This record gives sequence, C-alpha cells and structure tokens, in this order.
Amino acid sequence: MSETIVISPTSRQEGHAELRMEVDDEGIVTKGQYLSITPVRGLEKMVTGKVPETAPVMVQRICGVCPIPHTLASVEAIDDSLNIEVPKAGRQLRELTLAAHTVNSHAIHHFLIAADFVPPELFATAVKSVSEIRKTVQTVVDTVAGEGIHPSDVRIGGMAQNISEVARKRLYARLKALKPKVDEHVDLIVGLVADKGLPEGLGVHNQPVFATHRTYGDRTKFDMDRFTEVMPESWYNDPEVGKKACSTIPLYDGVNIEVGPRARAAVFDGFKGQGVVAQHVARAMEMKVNLSKAIDLLAELDTSAPVMADFDVRGTNKLGIGSVEGPRGSDTHLATVNPDGKIGFYSALVPTTWNIPTMGPATEGFHHEFGPHVIRAYDPCLSCATHVIVVDDEDNSVLKNEMVRI
Repeated sequence: MSETIVISPTSRQEGHAELRMEVDDEGIVTKGQYLSITPVRGLEKMVTGKVPETAPVMVQRICGVCPIPHTLASVEAIDDSLNIEVPKAGRQLRELTLAAHTVNSHAIHHFLIAADFVPPELFATAVKSVSEIRKTVQTVVDTVAGEGIHPSDVRIGGMAQNISEVARKRLYARLKALKPKVDEHVDLIVGLVADKGLPEGLGVHNQPVFATHRTYGDRTKFDMDRFTEVMPESWYNDPEVGKKACSTIPLYDGVNIEVGPRARAAVFDGFKGQGVVAQHVARAMEMKVNLSKAIDLLAELDTSAPVMADFDVRGTNKLGIGSVEGPRGSDTHLATVNPDGKIGFYSALVPTTWNIPTMGPATEGFHHEFGPHVIRAYDPCLSCATHVIVVDDEDNSVLKNEMVRI
C-alpha cells in the first residue's frame, strides 16, 4: 500500500518548503512534489507608483541570499524601460560585482552541503577554504558596489562612482592570488561529490535548460512571447498542494525549464552532465569561470572613464526587461516607467520559481531514505520565489490568501 511522506518545512533553505513523496511498498518514490510555502512577499506591489530609484533598493530585499542579482536585474529593467545606455565602465563594474558575488554565493552553497559531502577529517579544511574565498570576493563587492550585502552604489543609469586606480590594482592582485585557492577548493568539492556514490540517475530529468549569458545576463535572449505564467492550482494535480503552494509556475515555450549553473554550462560550454552530481560539479566549476571573468574585468577597467549615463526619468510605459544570471539561475525583472516618472508595473521572475516545478518528477524512482537534502541539492533559496496573491479586479478583495502563517 502506498504511503505519502511529507517533510515540512524542509531544512537548510532560505524560506520554507514542503516535500511530498508518494512511496510504494518497496520504499520507492513513485511521485514527488516540491513546493514553496513561504508567505507572499508583495514587494512588486510596494514599488508600484514610486520613483524608479525605489525599486532596486526594495527588491534587493526579496531574498537574503541573492540581493545583488535582484539589484542588478532591477536597474537593468528600468534602464531598458527608460532607454538608458550604460557607459562601458559602468557596465564593467556591474559585471565585476556579479562575478565576485557568484564566487561568494557558490562558496556559501558548499558550506550548506558540507554536512552531506565532506567527511569529518576534511570538514575544517573545507570550511576554512570557504571562509578565505568569501572574505576576498566580498571585499571586491564592498569596494565596487558600496556594500557586500545590499549594494548601494549600483544605480539606475550605471554606477554611483568608478573605483580608484589604486583600488583596481589592489583588487586585481588579491584575485590573482586567490586563484590557486579557488582551484584547490573546486577540486576538493568535485572530488568529494564524485566519491559520494549517489545513484547515477539521481535528479536527472528531460526538461529544457535556459540561460542568457555565461556570467552576467542578456535581456535580448529572454523572449517575452515565449514566456507564460500559471497559477499553482492548475499546475499541481493535488488540490491540497495547489492551494498550499505560494509561487506561480513560469513556463517557456509552454514547459517548465531548468536554470542555474548546469544550464549555463550546458548552453555555453557544451556540458553534458545531468542530475544532482552534475549540478554540484557545474556550480563548483563556475567559481573558476567567474573568478577569471572578474580578473579580466579588473585588467580592462579604465578607472578614469564615466560610469553613469544622463537620462530623463519620465518614461513612456515601455516594458523594460532586466535579465541577470544570478548564482541560482536567470533572474528576470520586468518594469515600466510612466510619463510622470513613477513605476507603473513591476514583476520579478526569480531563479527558484523556474526550478521548483522542475524538481518534482526528479524524485521518482528512488528510495526515500536518501533524504530531501540529497535529492533536492539544486537550489536552497525559496523565499524569493513566493509571490502568489489573487485579488478581484472589481473591488480588490483577496481571492487567494491561503498562505502559511509563520
């Protein structure tokens, strides 16, 4: 007789989630559903009607793990809506900020999975490695973007200011010196994941992958005509799950897709690996890619060049698209600016929202004793995915408000 195993909330994640597994008499998962149950965030509604500068400051608070991708996606969307062309040096500083942040974020991820993959005799070594890497790359973000967590110098139109030549040389030298440490760290993580002995097909699926850029983002690669979004009630065939899930389901060409490190590696590097092991390998290897990108940007940066464009804040209601490749995948923000200089519309299509529906079928066919933290080793960030709320167009009364109360 089949049994439903519910783990809620799941652990080691940014936000609350629920894992529901249908298990047969032999302990084999015949169906798996993984859903966010974090309450509605509402930040998109909060910025509507406010001046554009409000948006990046507020939406960077969507998630405590990915404030920098949300900041960058926000300014990119508003830049696009206002037809702003960011100066080359400003663009380079934005790319440098994201490259350094990605190295930092992947290192954090390795700390989160250390309990699963790192043996006790290597645990102190792995944690020390994470700390050393983070300290250096966070210094880059602090210097370039103003703050390591909420980057105050990333602005609509470019950046608040260029860095000094002294700072450029110092950061360049520090990142060059960090390269051997990152290489060593990546080799350690890849080796440990490979030696874990996870089932060969764990986490493998047949859904398409999507990425716009190898390290930063390209709005021209995100086709709005191919994008749709559906409510969870129409996606999950279990009414109980449909009512409890707190994230809409984004589709591309009518299907759910995978975004993130493995998707980028597949699209831009021809990476063929699939499943949980491939995700960890792709994420680790991406640290090298982004560190090299950061070093190259610092080598090329003209510290005397302008970094901020002149622009008119009065918009034309043009839909602006800001698509940034955050550590966990494509983070796309959409915005319009009205002729009165206020935001008319705002929406965030965050990485985890793409990946949540992709994960469901991947649990099928495996013994449940492997545990959710191994099966679901893709994406630990869930709070930024939740933004479901339905109101009546006539009287603005709330029609869907069955959110988890924390």
